[in-house]
Amino acid sequence: MVLAKVNLYEIYEGLQYNFLYNNDINSIHILLNLYDLENNMTNICPKYISTNEIRKKVKKVLKNRKDKQLISNNIALLIHEDIDRLELILYLEGYKNGYYHSKWVNILEDEAIKHYSVDEIYEKNFLFHYDTSTKDIKKVKDNFELEIDDEEKETAYLHNFINTYCEKVVKRKIFNLNMYIDKQLTIEYNHDKMDIQEEGSYLSTNELNKIYKLVVKTIIKNTIRMYKDASWFGVNDKVLNRY
Repeated sequence: MVLAKVNLYEIYEGLQYNFLYNNDINSIHILLNLYDLENNMTNICPKYISTNEIRKKVKKVLKNRKDKQLISNNIALLIHEDIDRLELILYLEGYKNGYYHSKWVNILEDEAIKHYSVDEIYEKNFLFHYDTSTKDIKKVKDNFELEIDDEEKETAYLHNFINTYCEKVVKRKIFNLNMYIDKQLTIEYNHDKMDIQEEGSYLSTNELNKIYKLVVKTIIKNTIRMYKDASWFGVNDKVLNRY
């Protein structure tokens, strides 16, 4: 039995790796089947927010460069698919964590039956997914997320997962950014002579380092937030699926 669990975990890791590093779309569908989540995908909706935030922050970091808009757009174009894959994998991980977390599912179900009848719960598509205005529900969610934070402090699983992926996939693209930037041409007239020049200079190693650190920091912040939201959705969906 223990061997079976180990082998299943290795299969999960292999499928995640193929999707993340080899862009193998079939792997994500197999992974969903193994997670047994495909029938519950109605409320699975990752937001893919990191790329837009990175674009805005890069422009601020490079505020003194005339070509900051061009550079930020190039970065977004280069890495958005890589980041989207990472966000999807960790969203599913978070959702699975919540969906199969019996302790918190039981706690939330106890609260649900205080607020709604069994028939009302049965008819609902959403429970407390978005609505935590009730004091008791907010307390449950806060404590649930606090437990995730405590586990992360102890294991650093999410930080290590994200950092490893960025080191292997994103870093290379950021530090080769100068190869992908198309210089804008400016035309100046001086005594009836036309002077065509490239606008902007190559990014320095210092600038590339700043950009990479900013990218990783942004991905970590957004992805861990998304992981928590997905976990909360998973807990709620499991309660609904009991009825």
